[in-house]
Amino acid sequence: MGSHLMNTYNRLPVAFARGEGVWLYDTAGRKYLDALAGIAVSGLGHAHPRLVRAIAEQAARVIHTSNIYEIPNQSALADRLAALSGLEEAFFCSSGAEANEAAIKLARLYGHQNGIANASIVVMEHAWHGRTLATLSATGNRKAQAGFEPLVPGFVRVPYNDADAVRRAAEVNRSITAVLVEVLQGEGGIHVADPDYVRFLRRICDEQGWLLMIDEVQSGIGRTGKWFAFQHAGILPDVITLAKGLGSGVPIGACVAGGRARGVFKPGNHGSTFGGSPLACAAGLATLAAMEEQGLLANAARMGDLLREALRDALAGVAGVVEVRGMGLMVGVELDRPCGELPKLALEAGLLINVTADRVIRLLPPLVLAESEAREIVARLAPLVRAFLARPPA
Repeated sequence: MGSHLMNTYNRLPVAFARGEGVWLYDTAGRKYLDALAGIAVSGLGHAHPRLVRAIAEQAARVIHTSNIYEIPNQSALADRLAALSGLEEAFFCSSGAEANEAAIKLARLYGHQNGIANASIVVMEHAWHGRTLATLSATGNRKAQAGFEPLVPGFVRVPYNDADAVRRAAEVNRSITAVLVEVLQGEGGIHVADPDYVRFLRRICDEQGWLLMIDEVQSGIGRTGKWFAFQHAGILPDVITLAKGLGSGVPIGACVAGGRARGVFKPGNHGSTFGGSPLACAAGLATLAAMEEQGLLANAARMGDLLREALRDALAGVAGVVEVRGMGLMVGVELDRPCGELPKLALEAGLLINVTADRVIRLLPPLVLAESEAREIVARLAPLVRAFLARPPA
């Protein structure tokens, strides 16, 4: 099976036939607790009635027309995102990498409009912004970059959570026009930025006339217990990028701008054939409405606290457990050794997880997670971690 697929994934040996809530069922009918949500995508879980109805009804009317024409669903979704974020205008695309490409282009154009011919962007070590050439160049993962040189120039990399490093970059590089940062690094290992650091970034961007651009592709749309992770620091960025949870599985991304970034793009500067289709925006609108109706932001905060505390209790005193950390339902369990085999072991135990940054177990369950299901994640995961760490390191 799959012999004609390009060999780009090391897939686990399972295929899913259907899902309901936080549960998935494979082609043999076996049931799995989904603690990954398609990598932070399926915030409403699987087969959510409101989402299914919205997609089906829109598909029966019109799926795609292109951005040559007005798209009422797109305008409505832009209005909702502006109201929730405090920003002012949205560009829609089909993925997180595309949303970050839009932000990078916007920052460069902003620089050119302000007399900077070779605009550069401050980015972070261990960041992840995508796999296109520009977003891969912005990404702080040498393993992912290897073999794709020459990378795109115009990025100034500094350590994460280090205000002094950003200040030094400002002193030596007069071509900087923006900072691109995750408030909560996902692929980099579930690292949470200090709120004071985020507030510092807002201040230095204001001092220097830079754009503060926050990648919320994984952390946005309620996953951290607020609509957007930047809201925990009480600041307002100039640009945020979204995808993953915005369409609950229907591909959609967004670059949302305000402040100094408002009005930078004009017709012809950027575009997307599929971006913001009637179908994708119907999914986005249904997602936001369902989250509000069901109180899923508060649930993400509450279940995230419960999950982290229960994991800390279950793994207390276990040699090899470095830290349990995260924000809302972005949870990481760092071990002292590579643990890439754990997702397959968890699969055998009926649990879906993954490992990022080589030794961090990443949990991104649907935001509809109930307390009993959160405790079941711990009940299935903790024994696997204990057994794995009891073995001599390879």
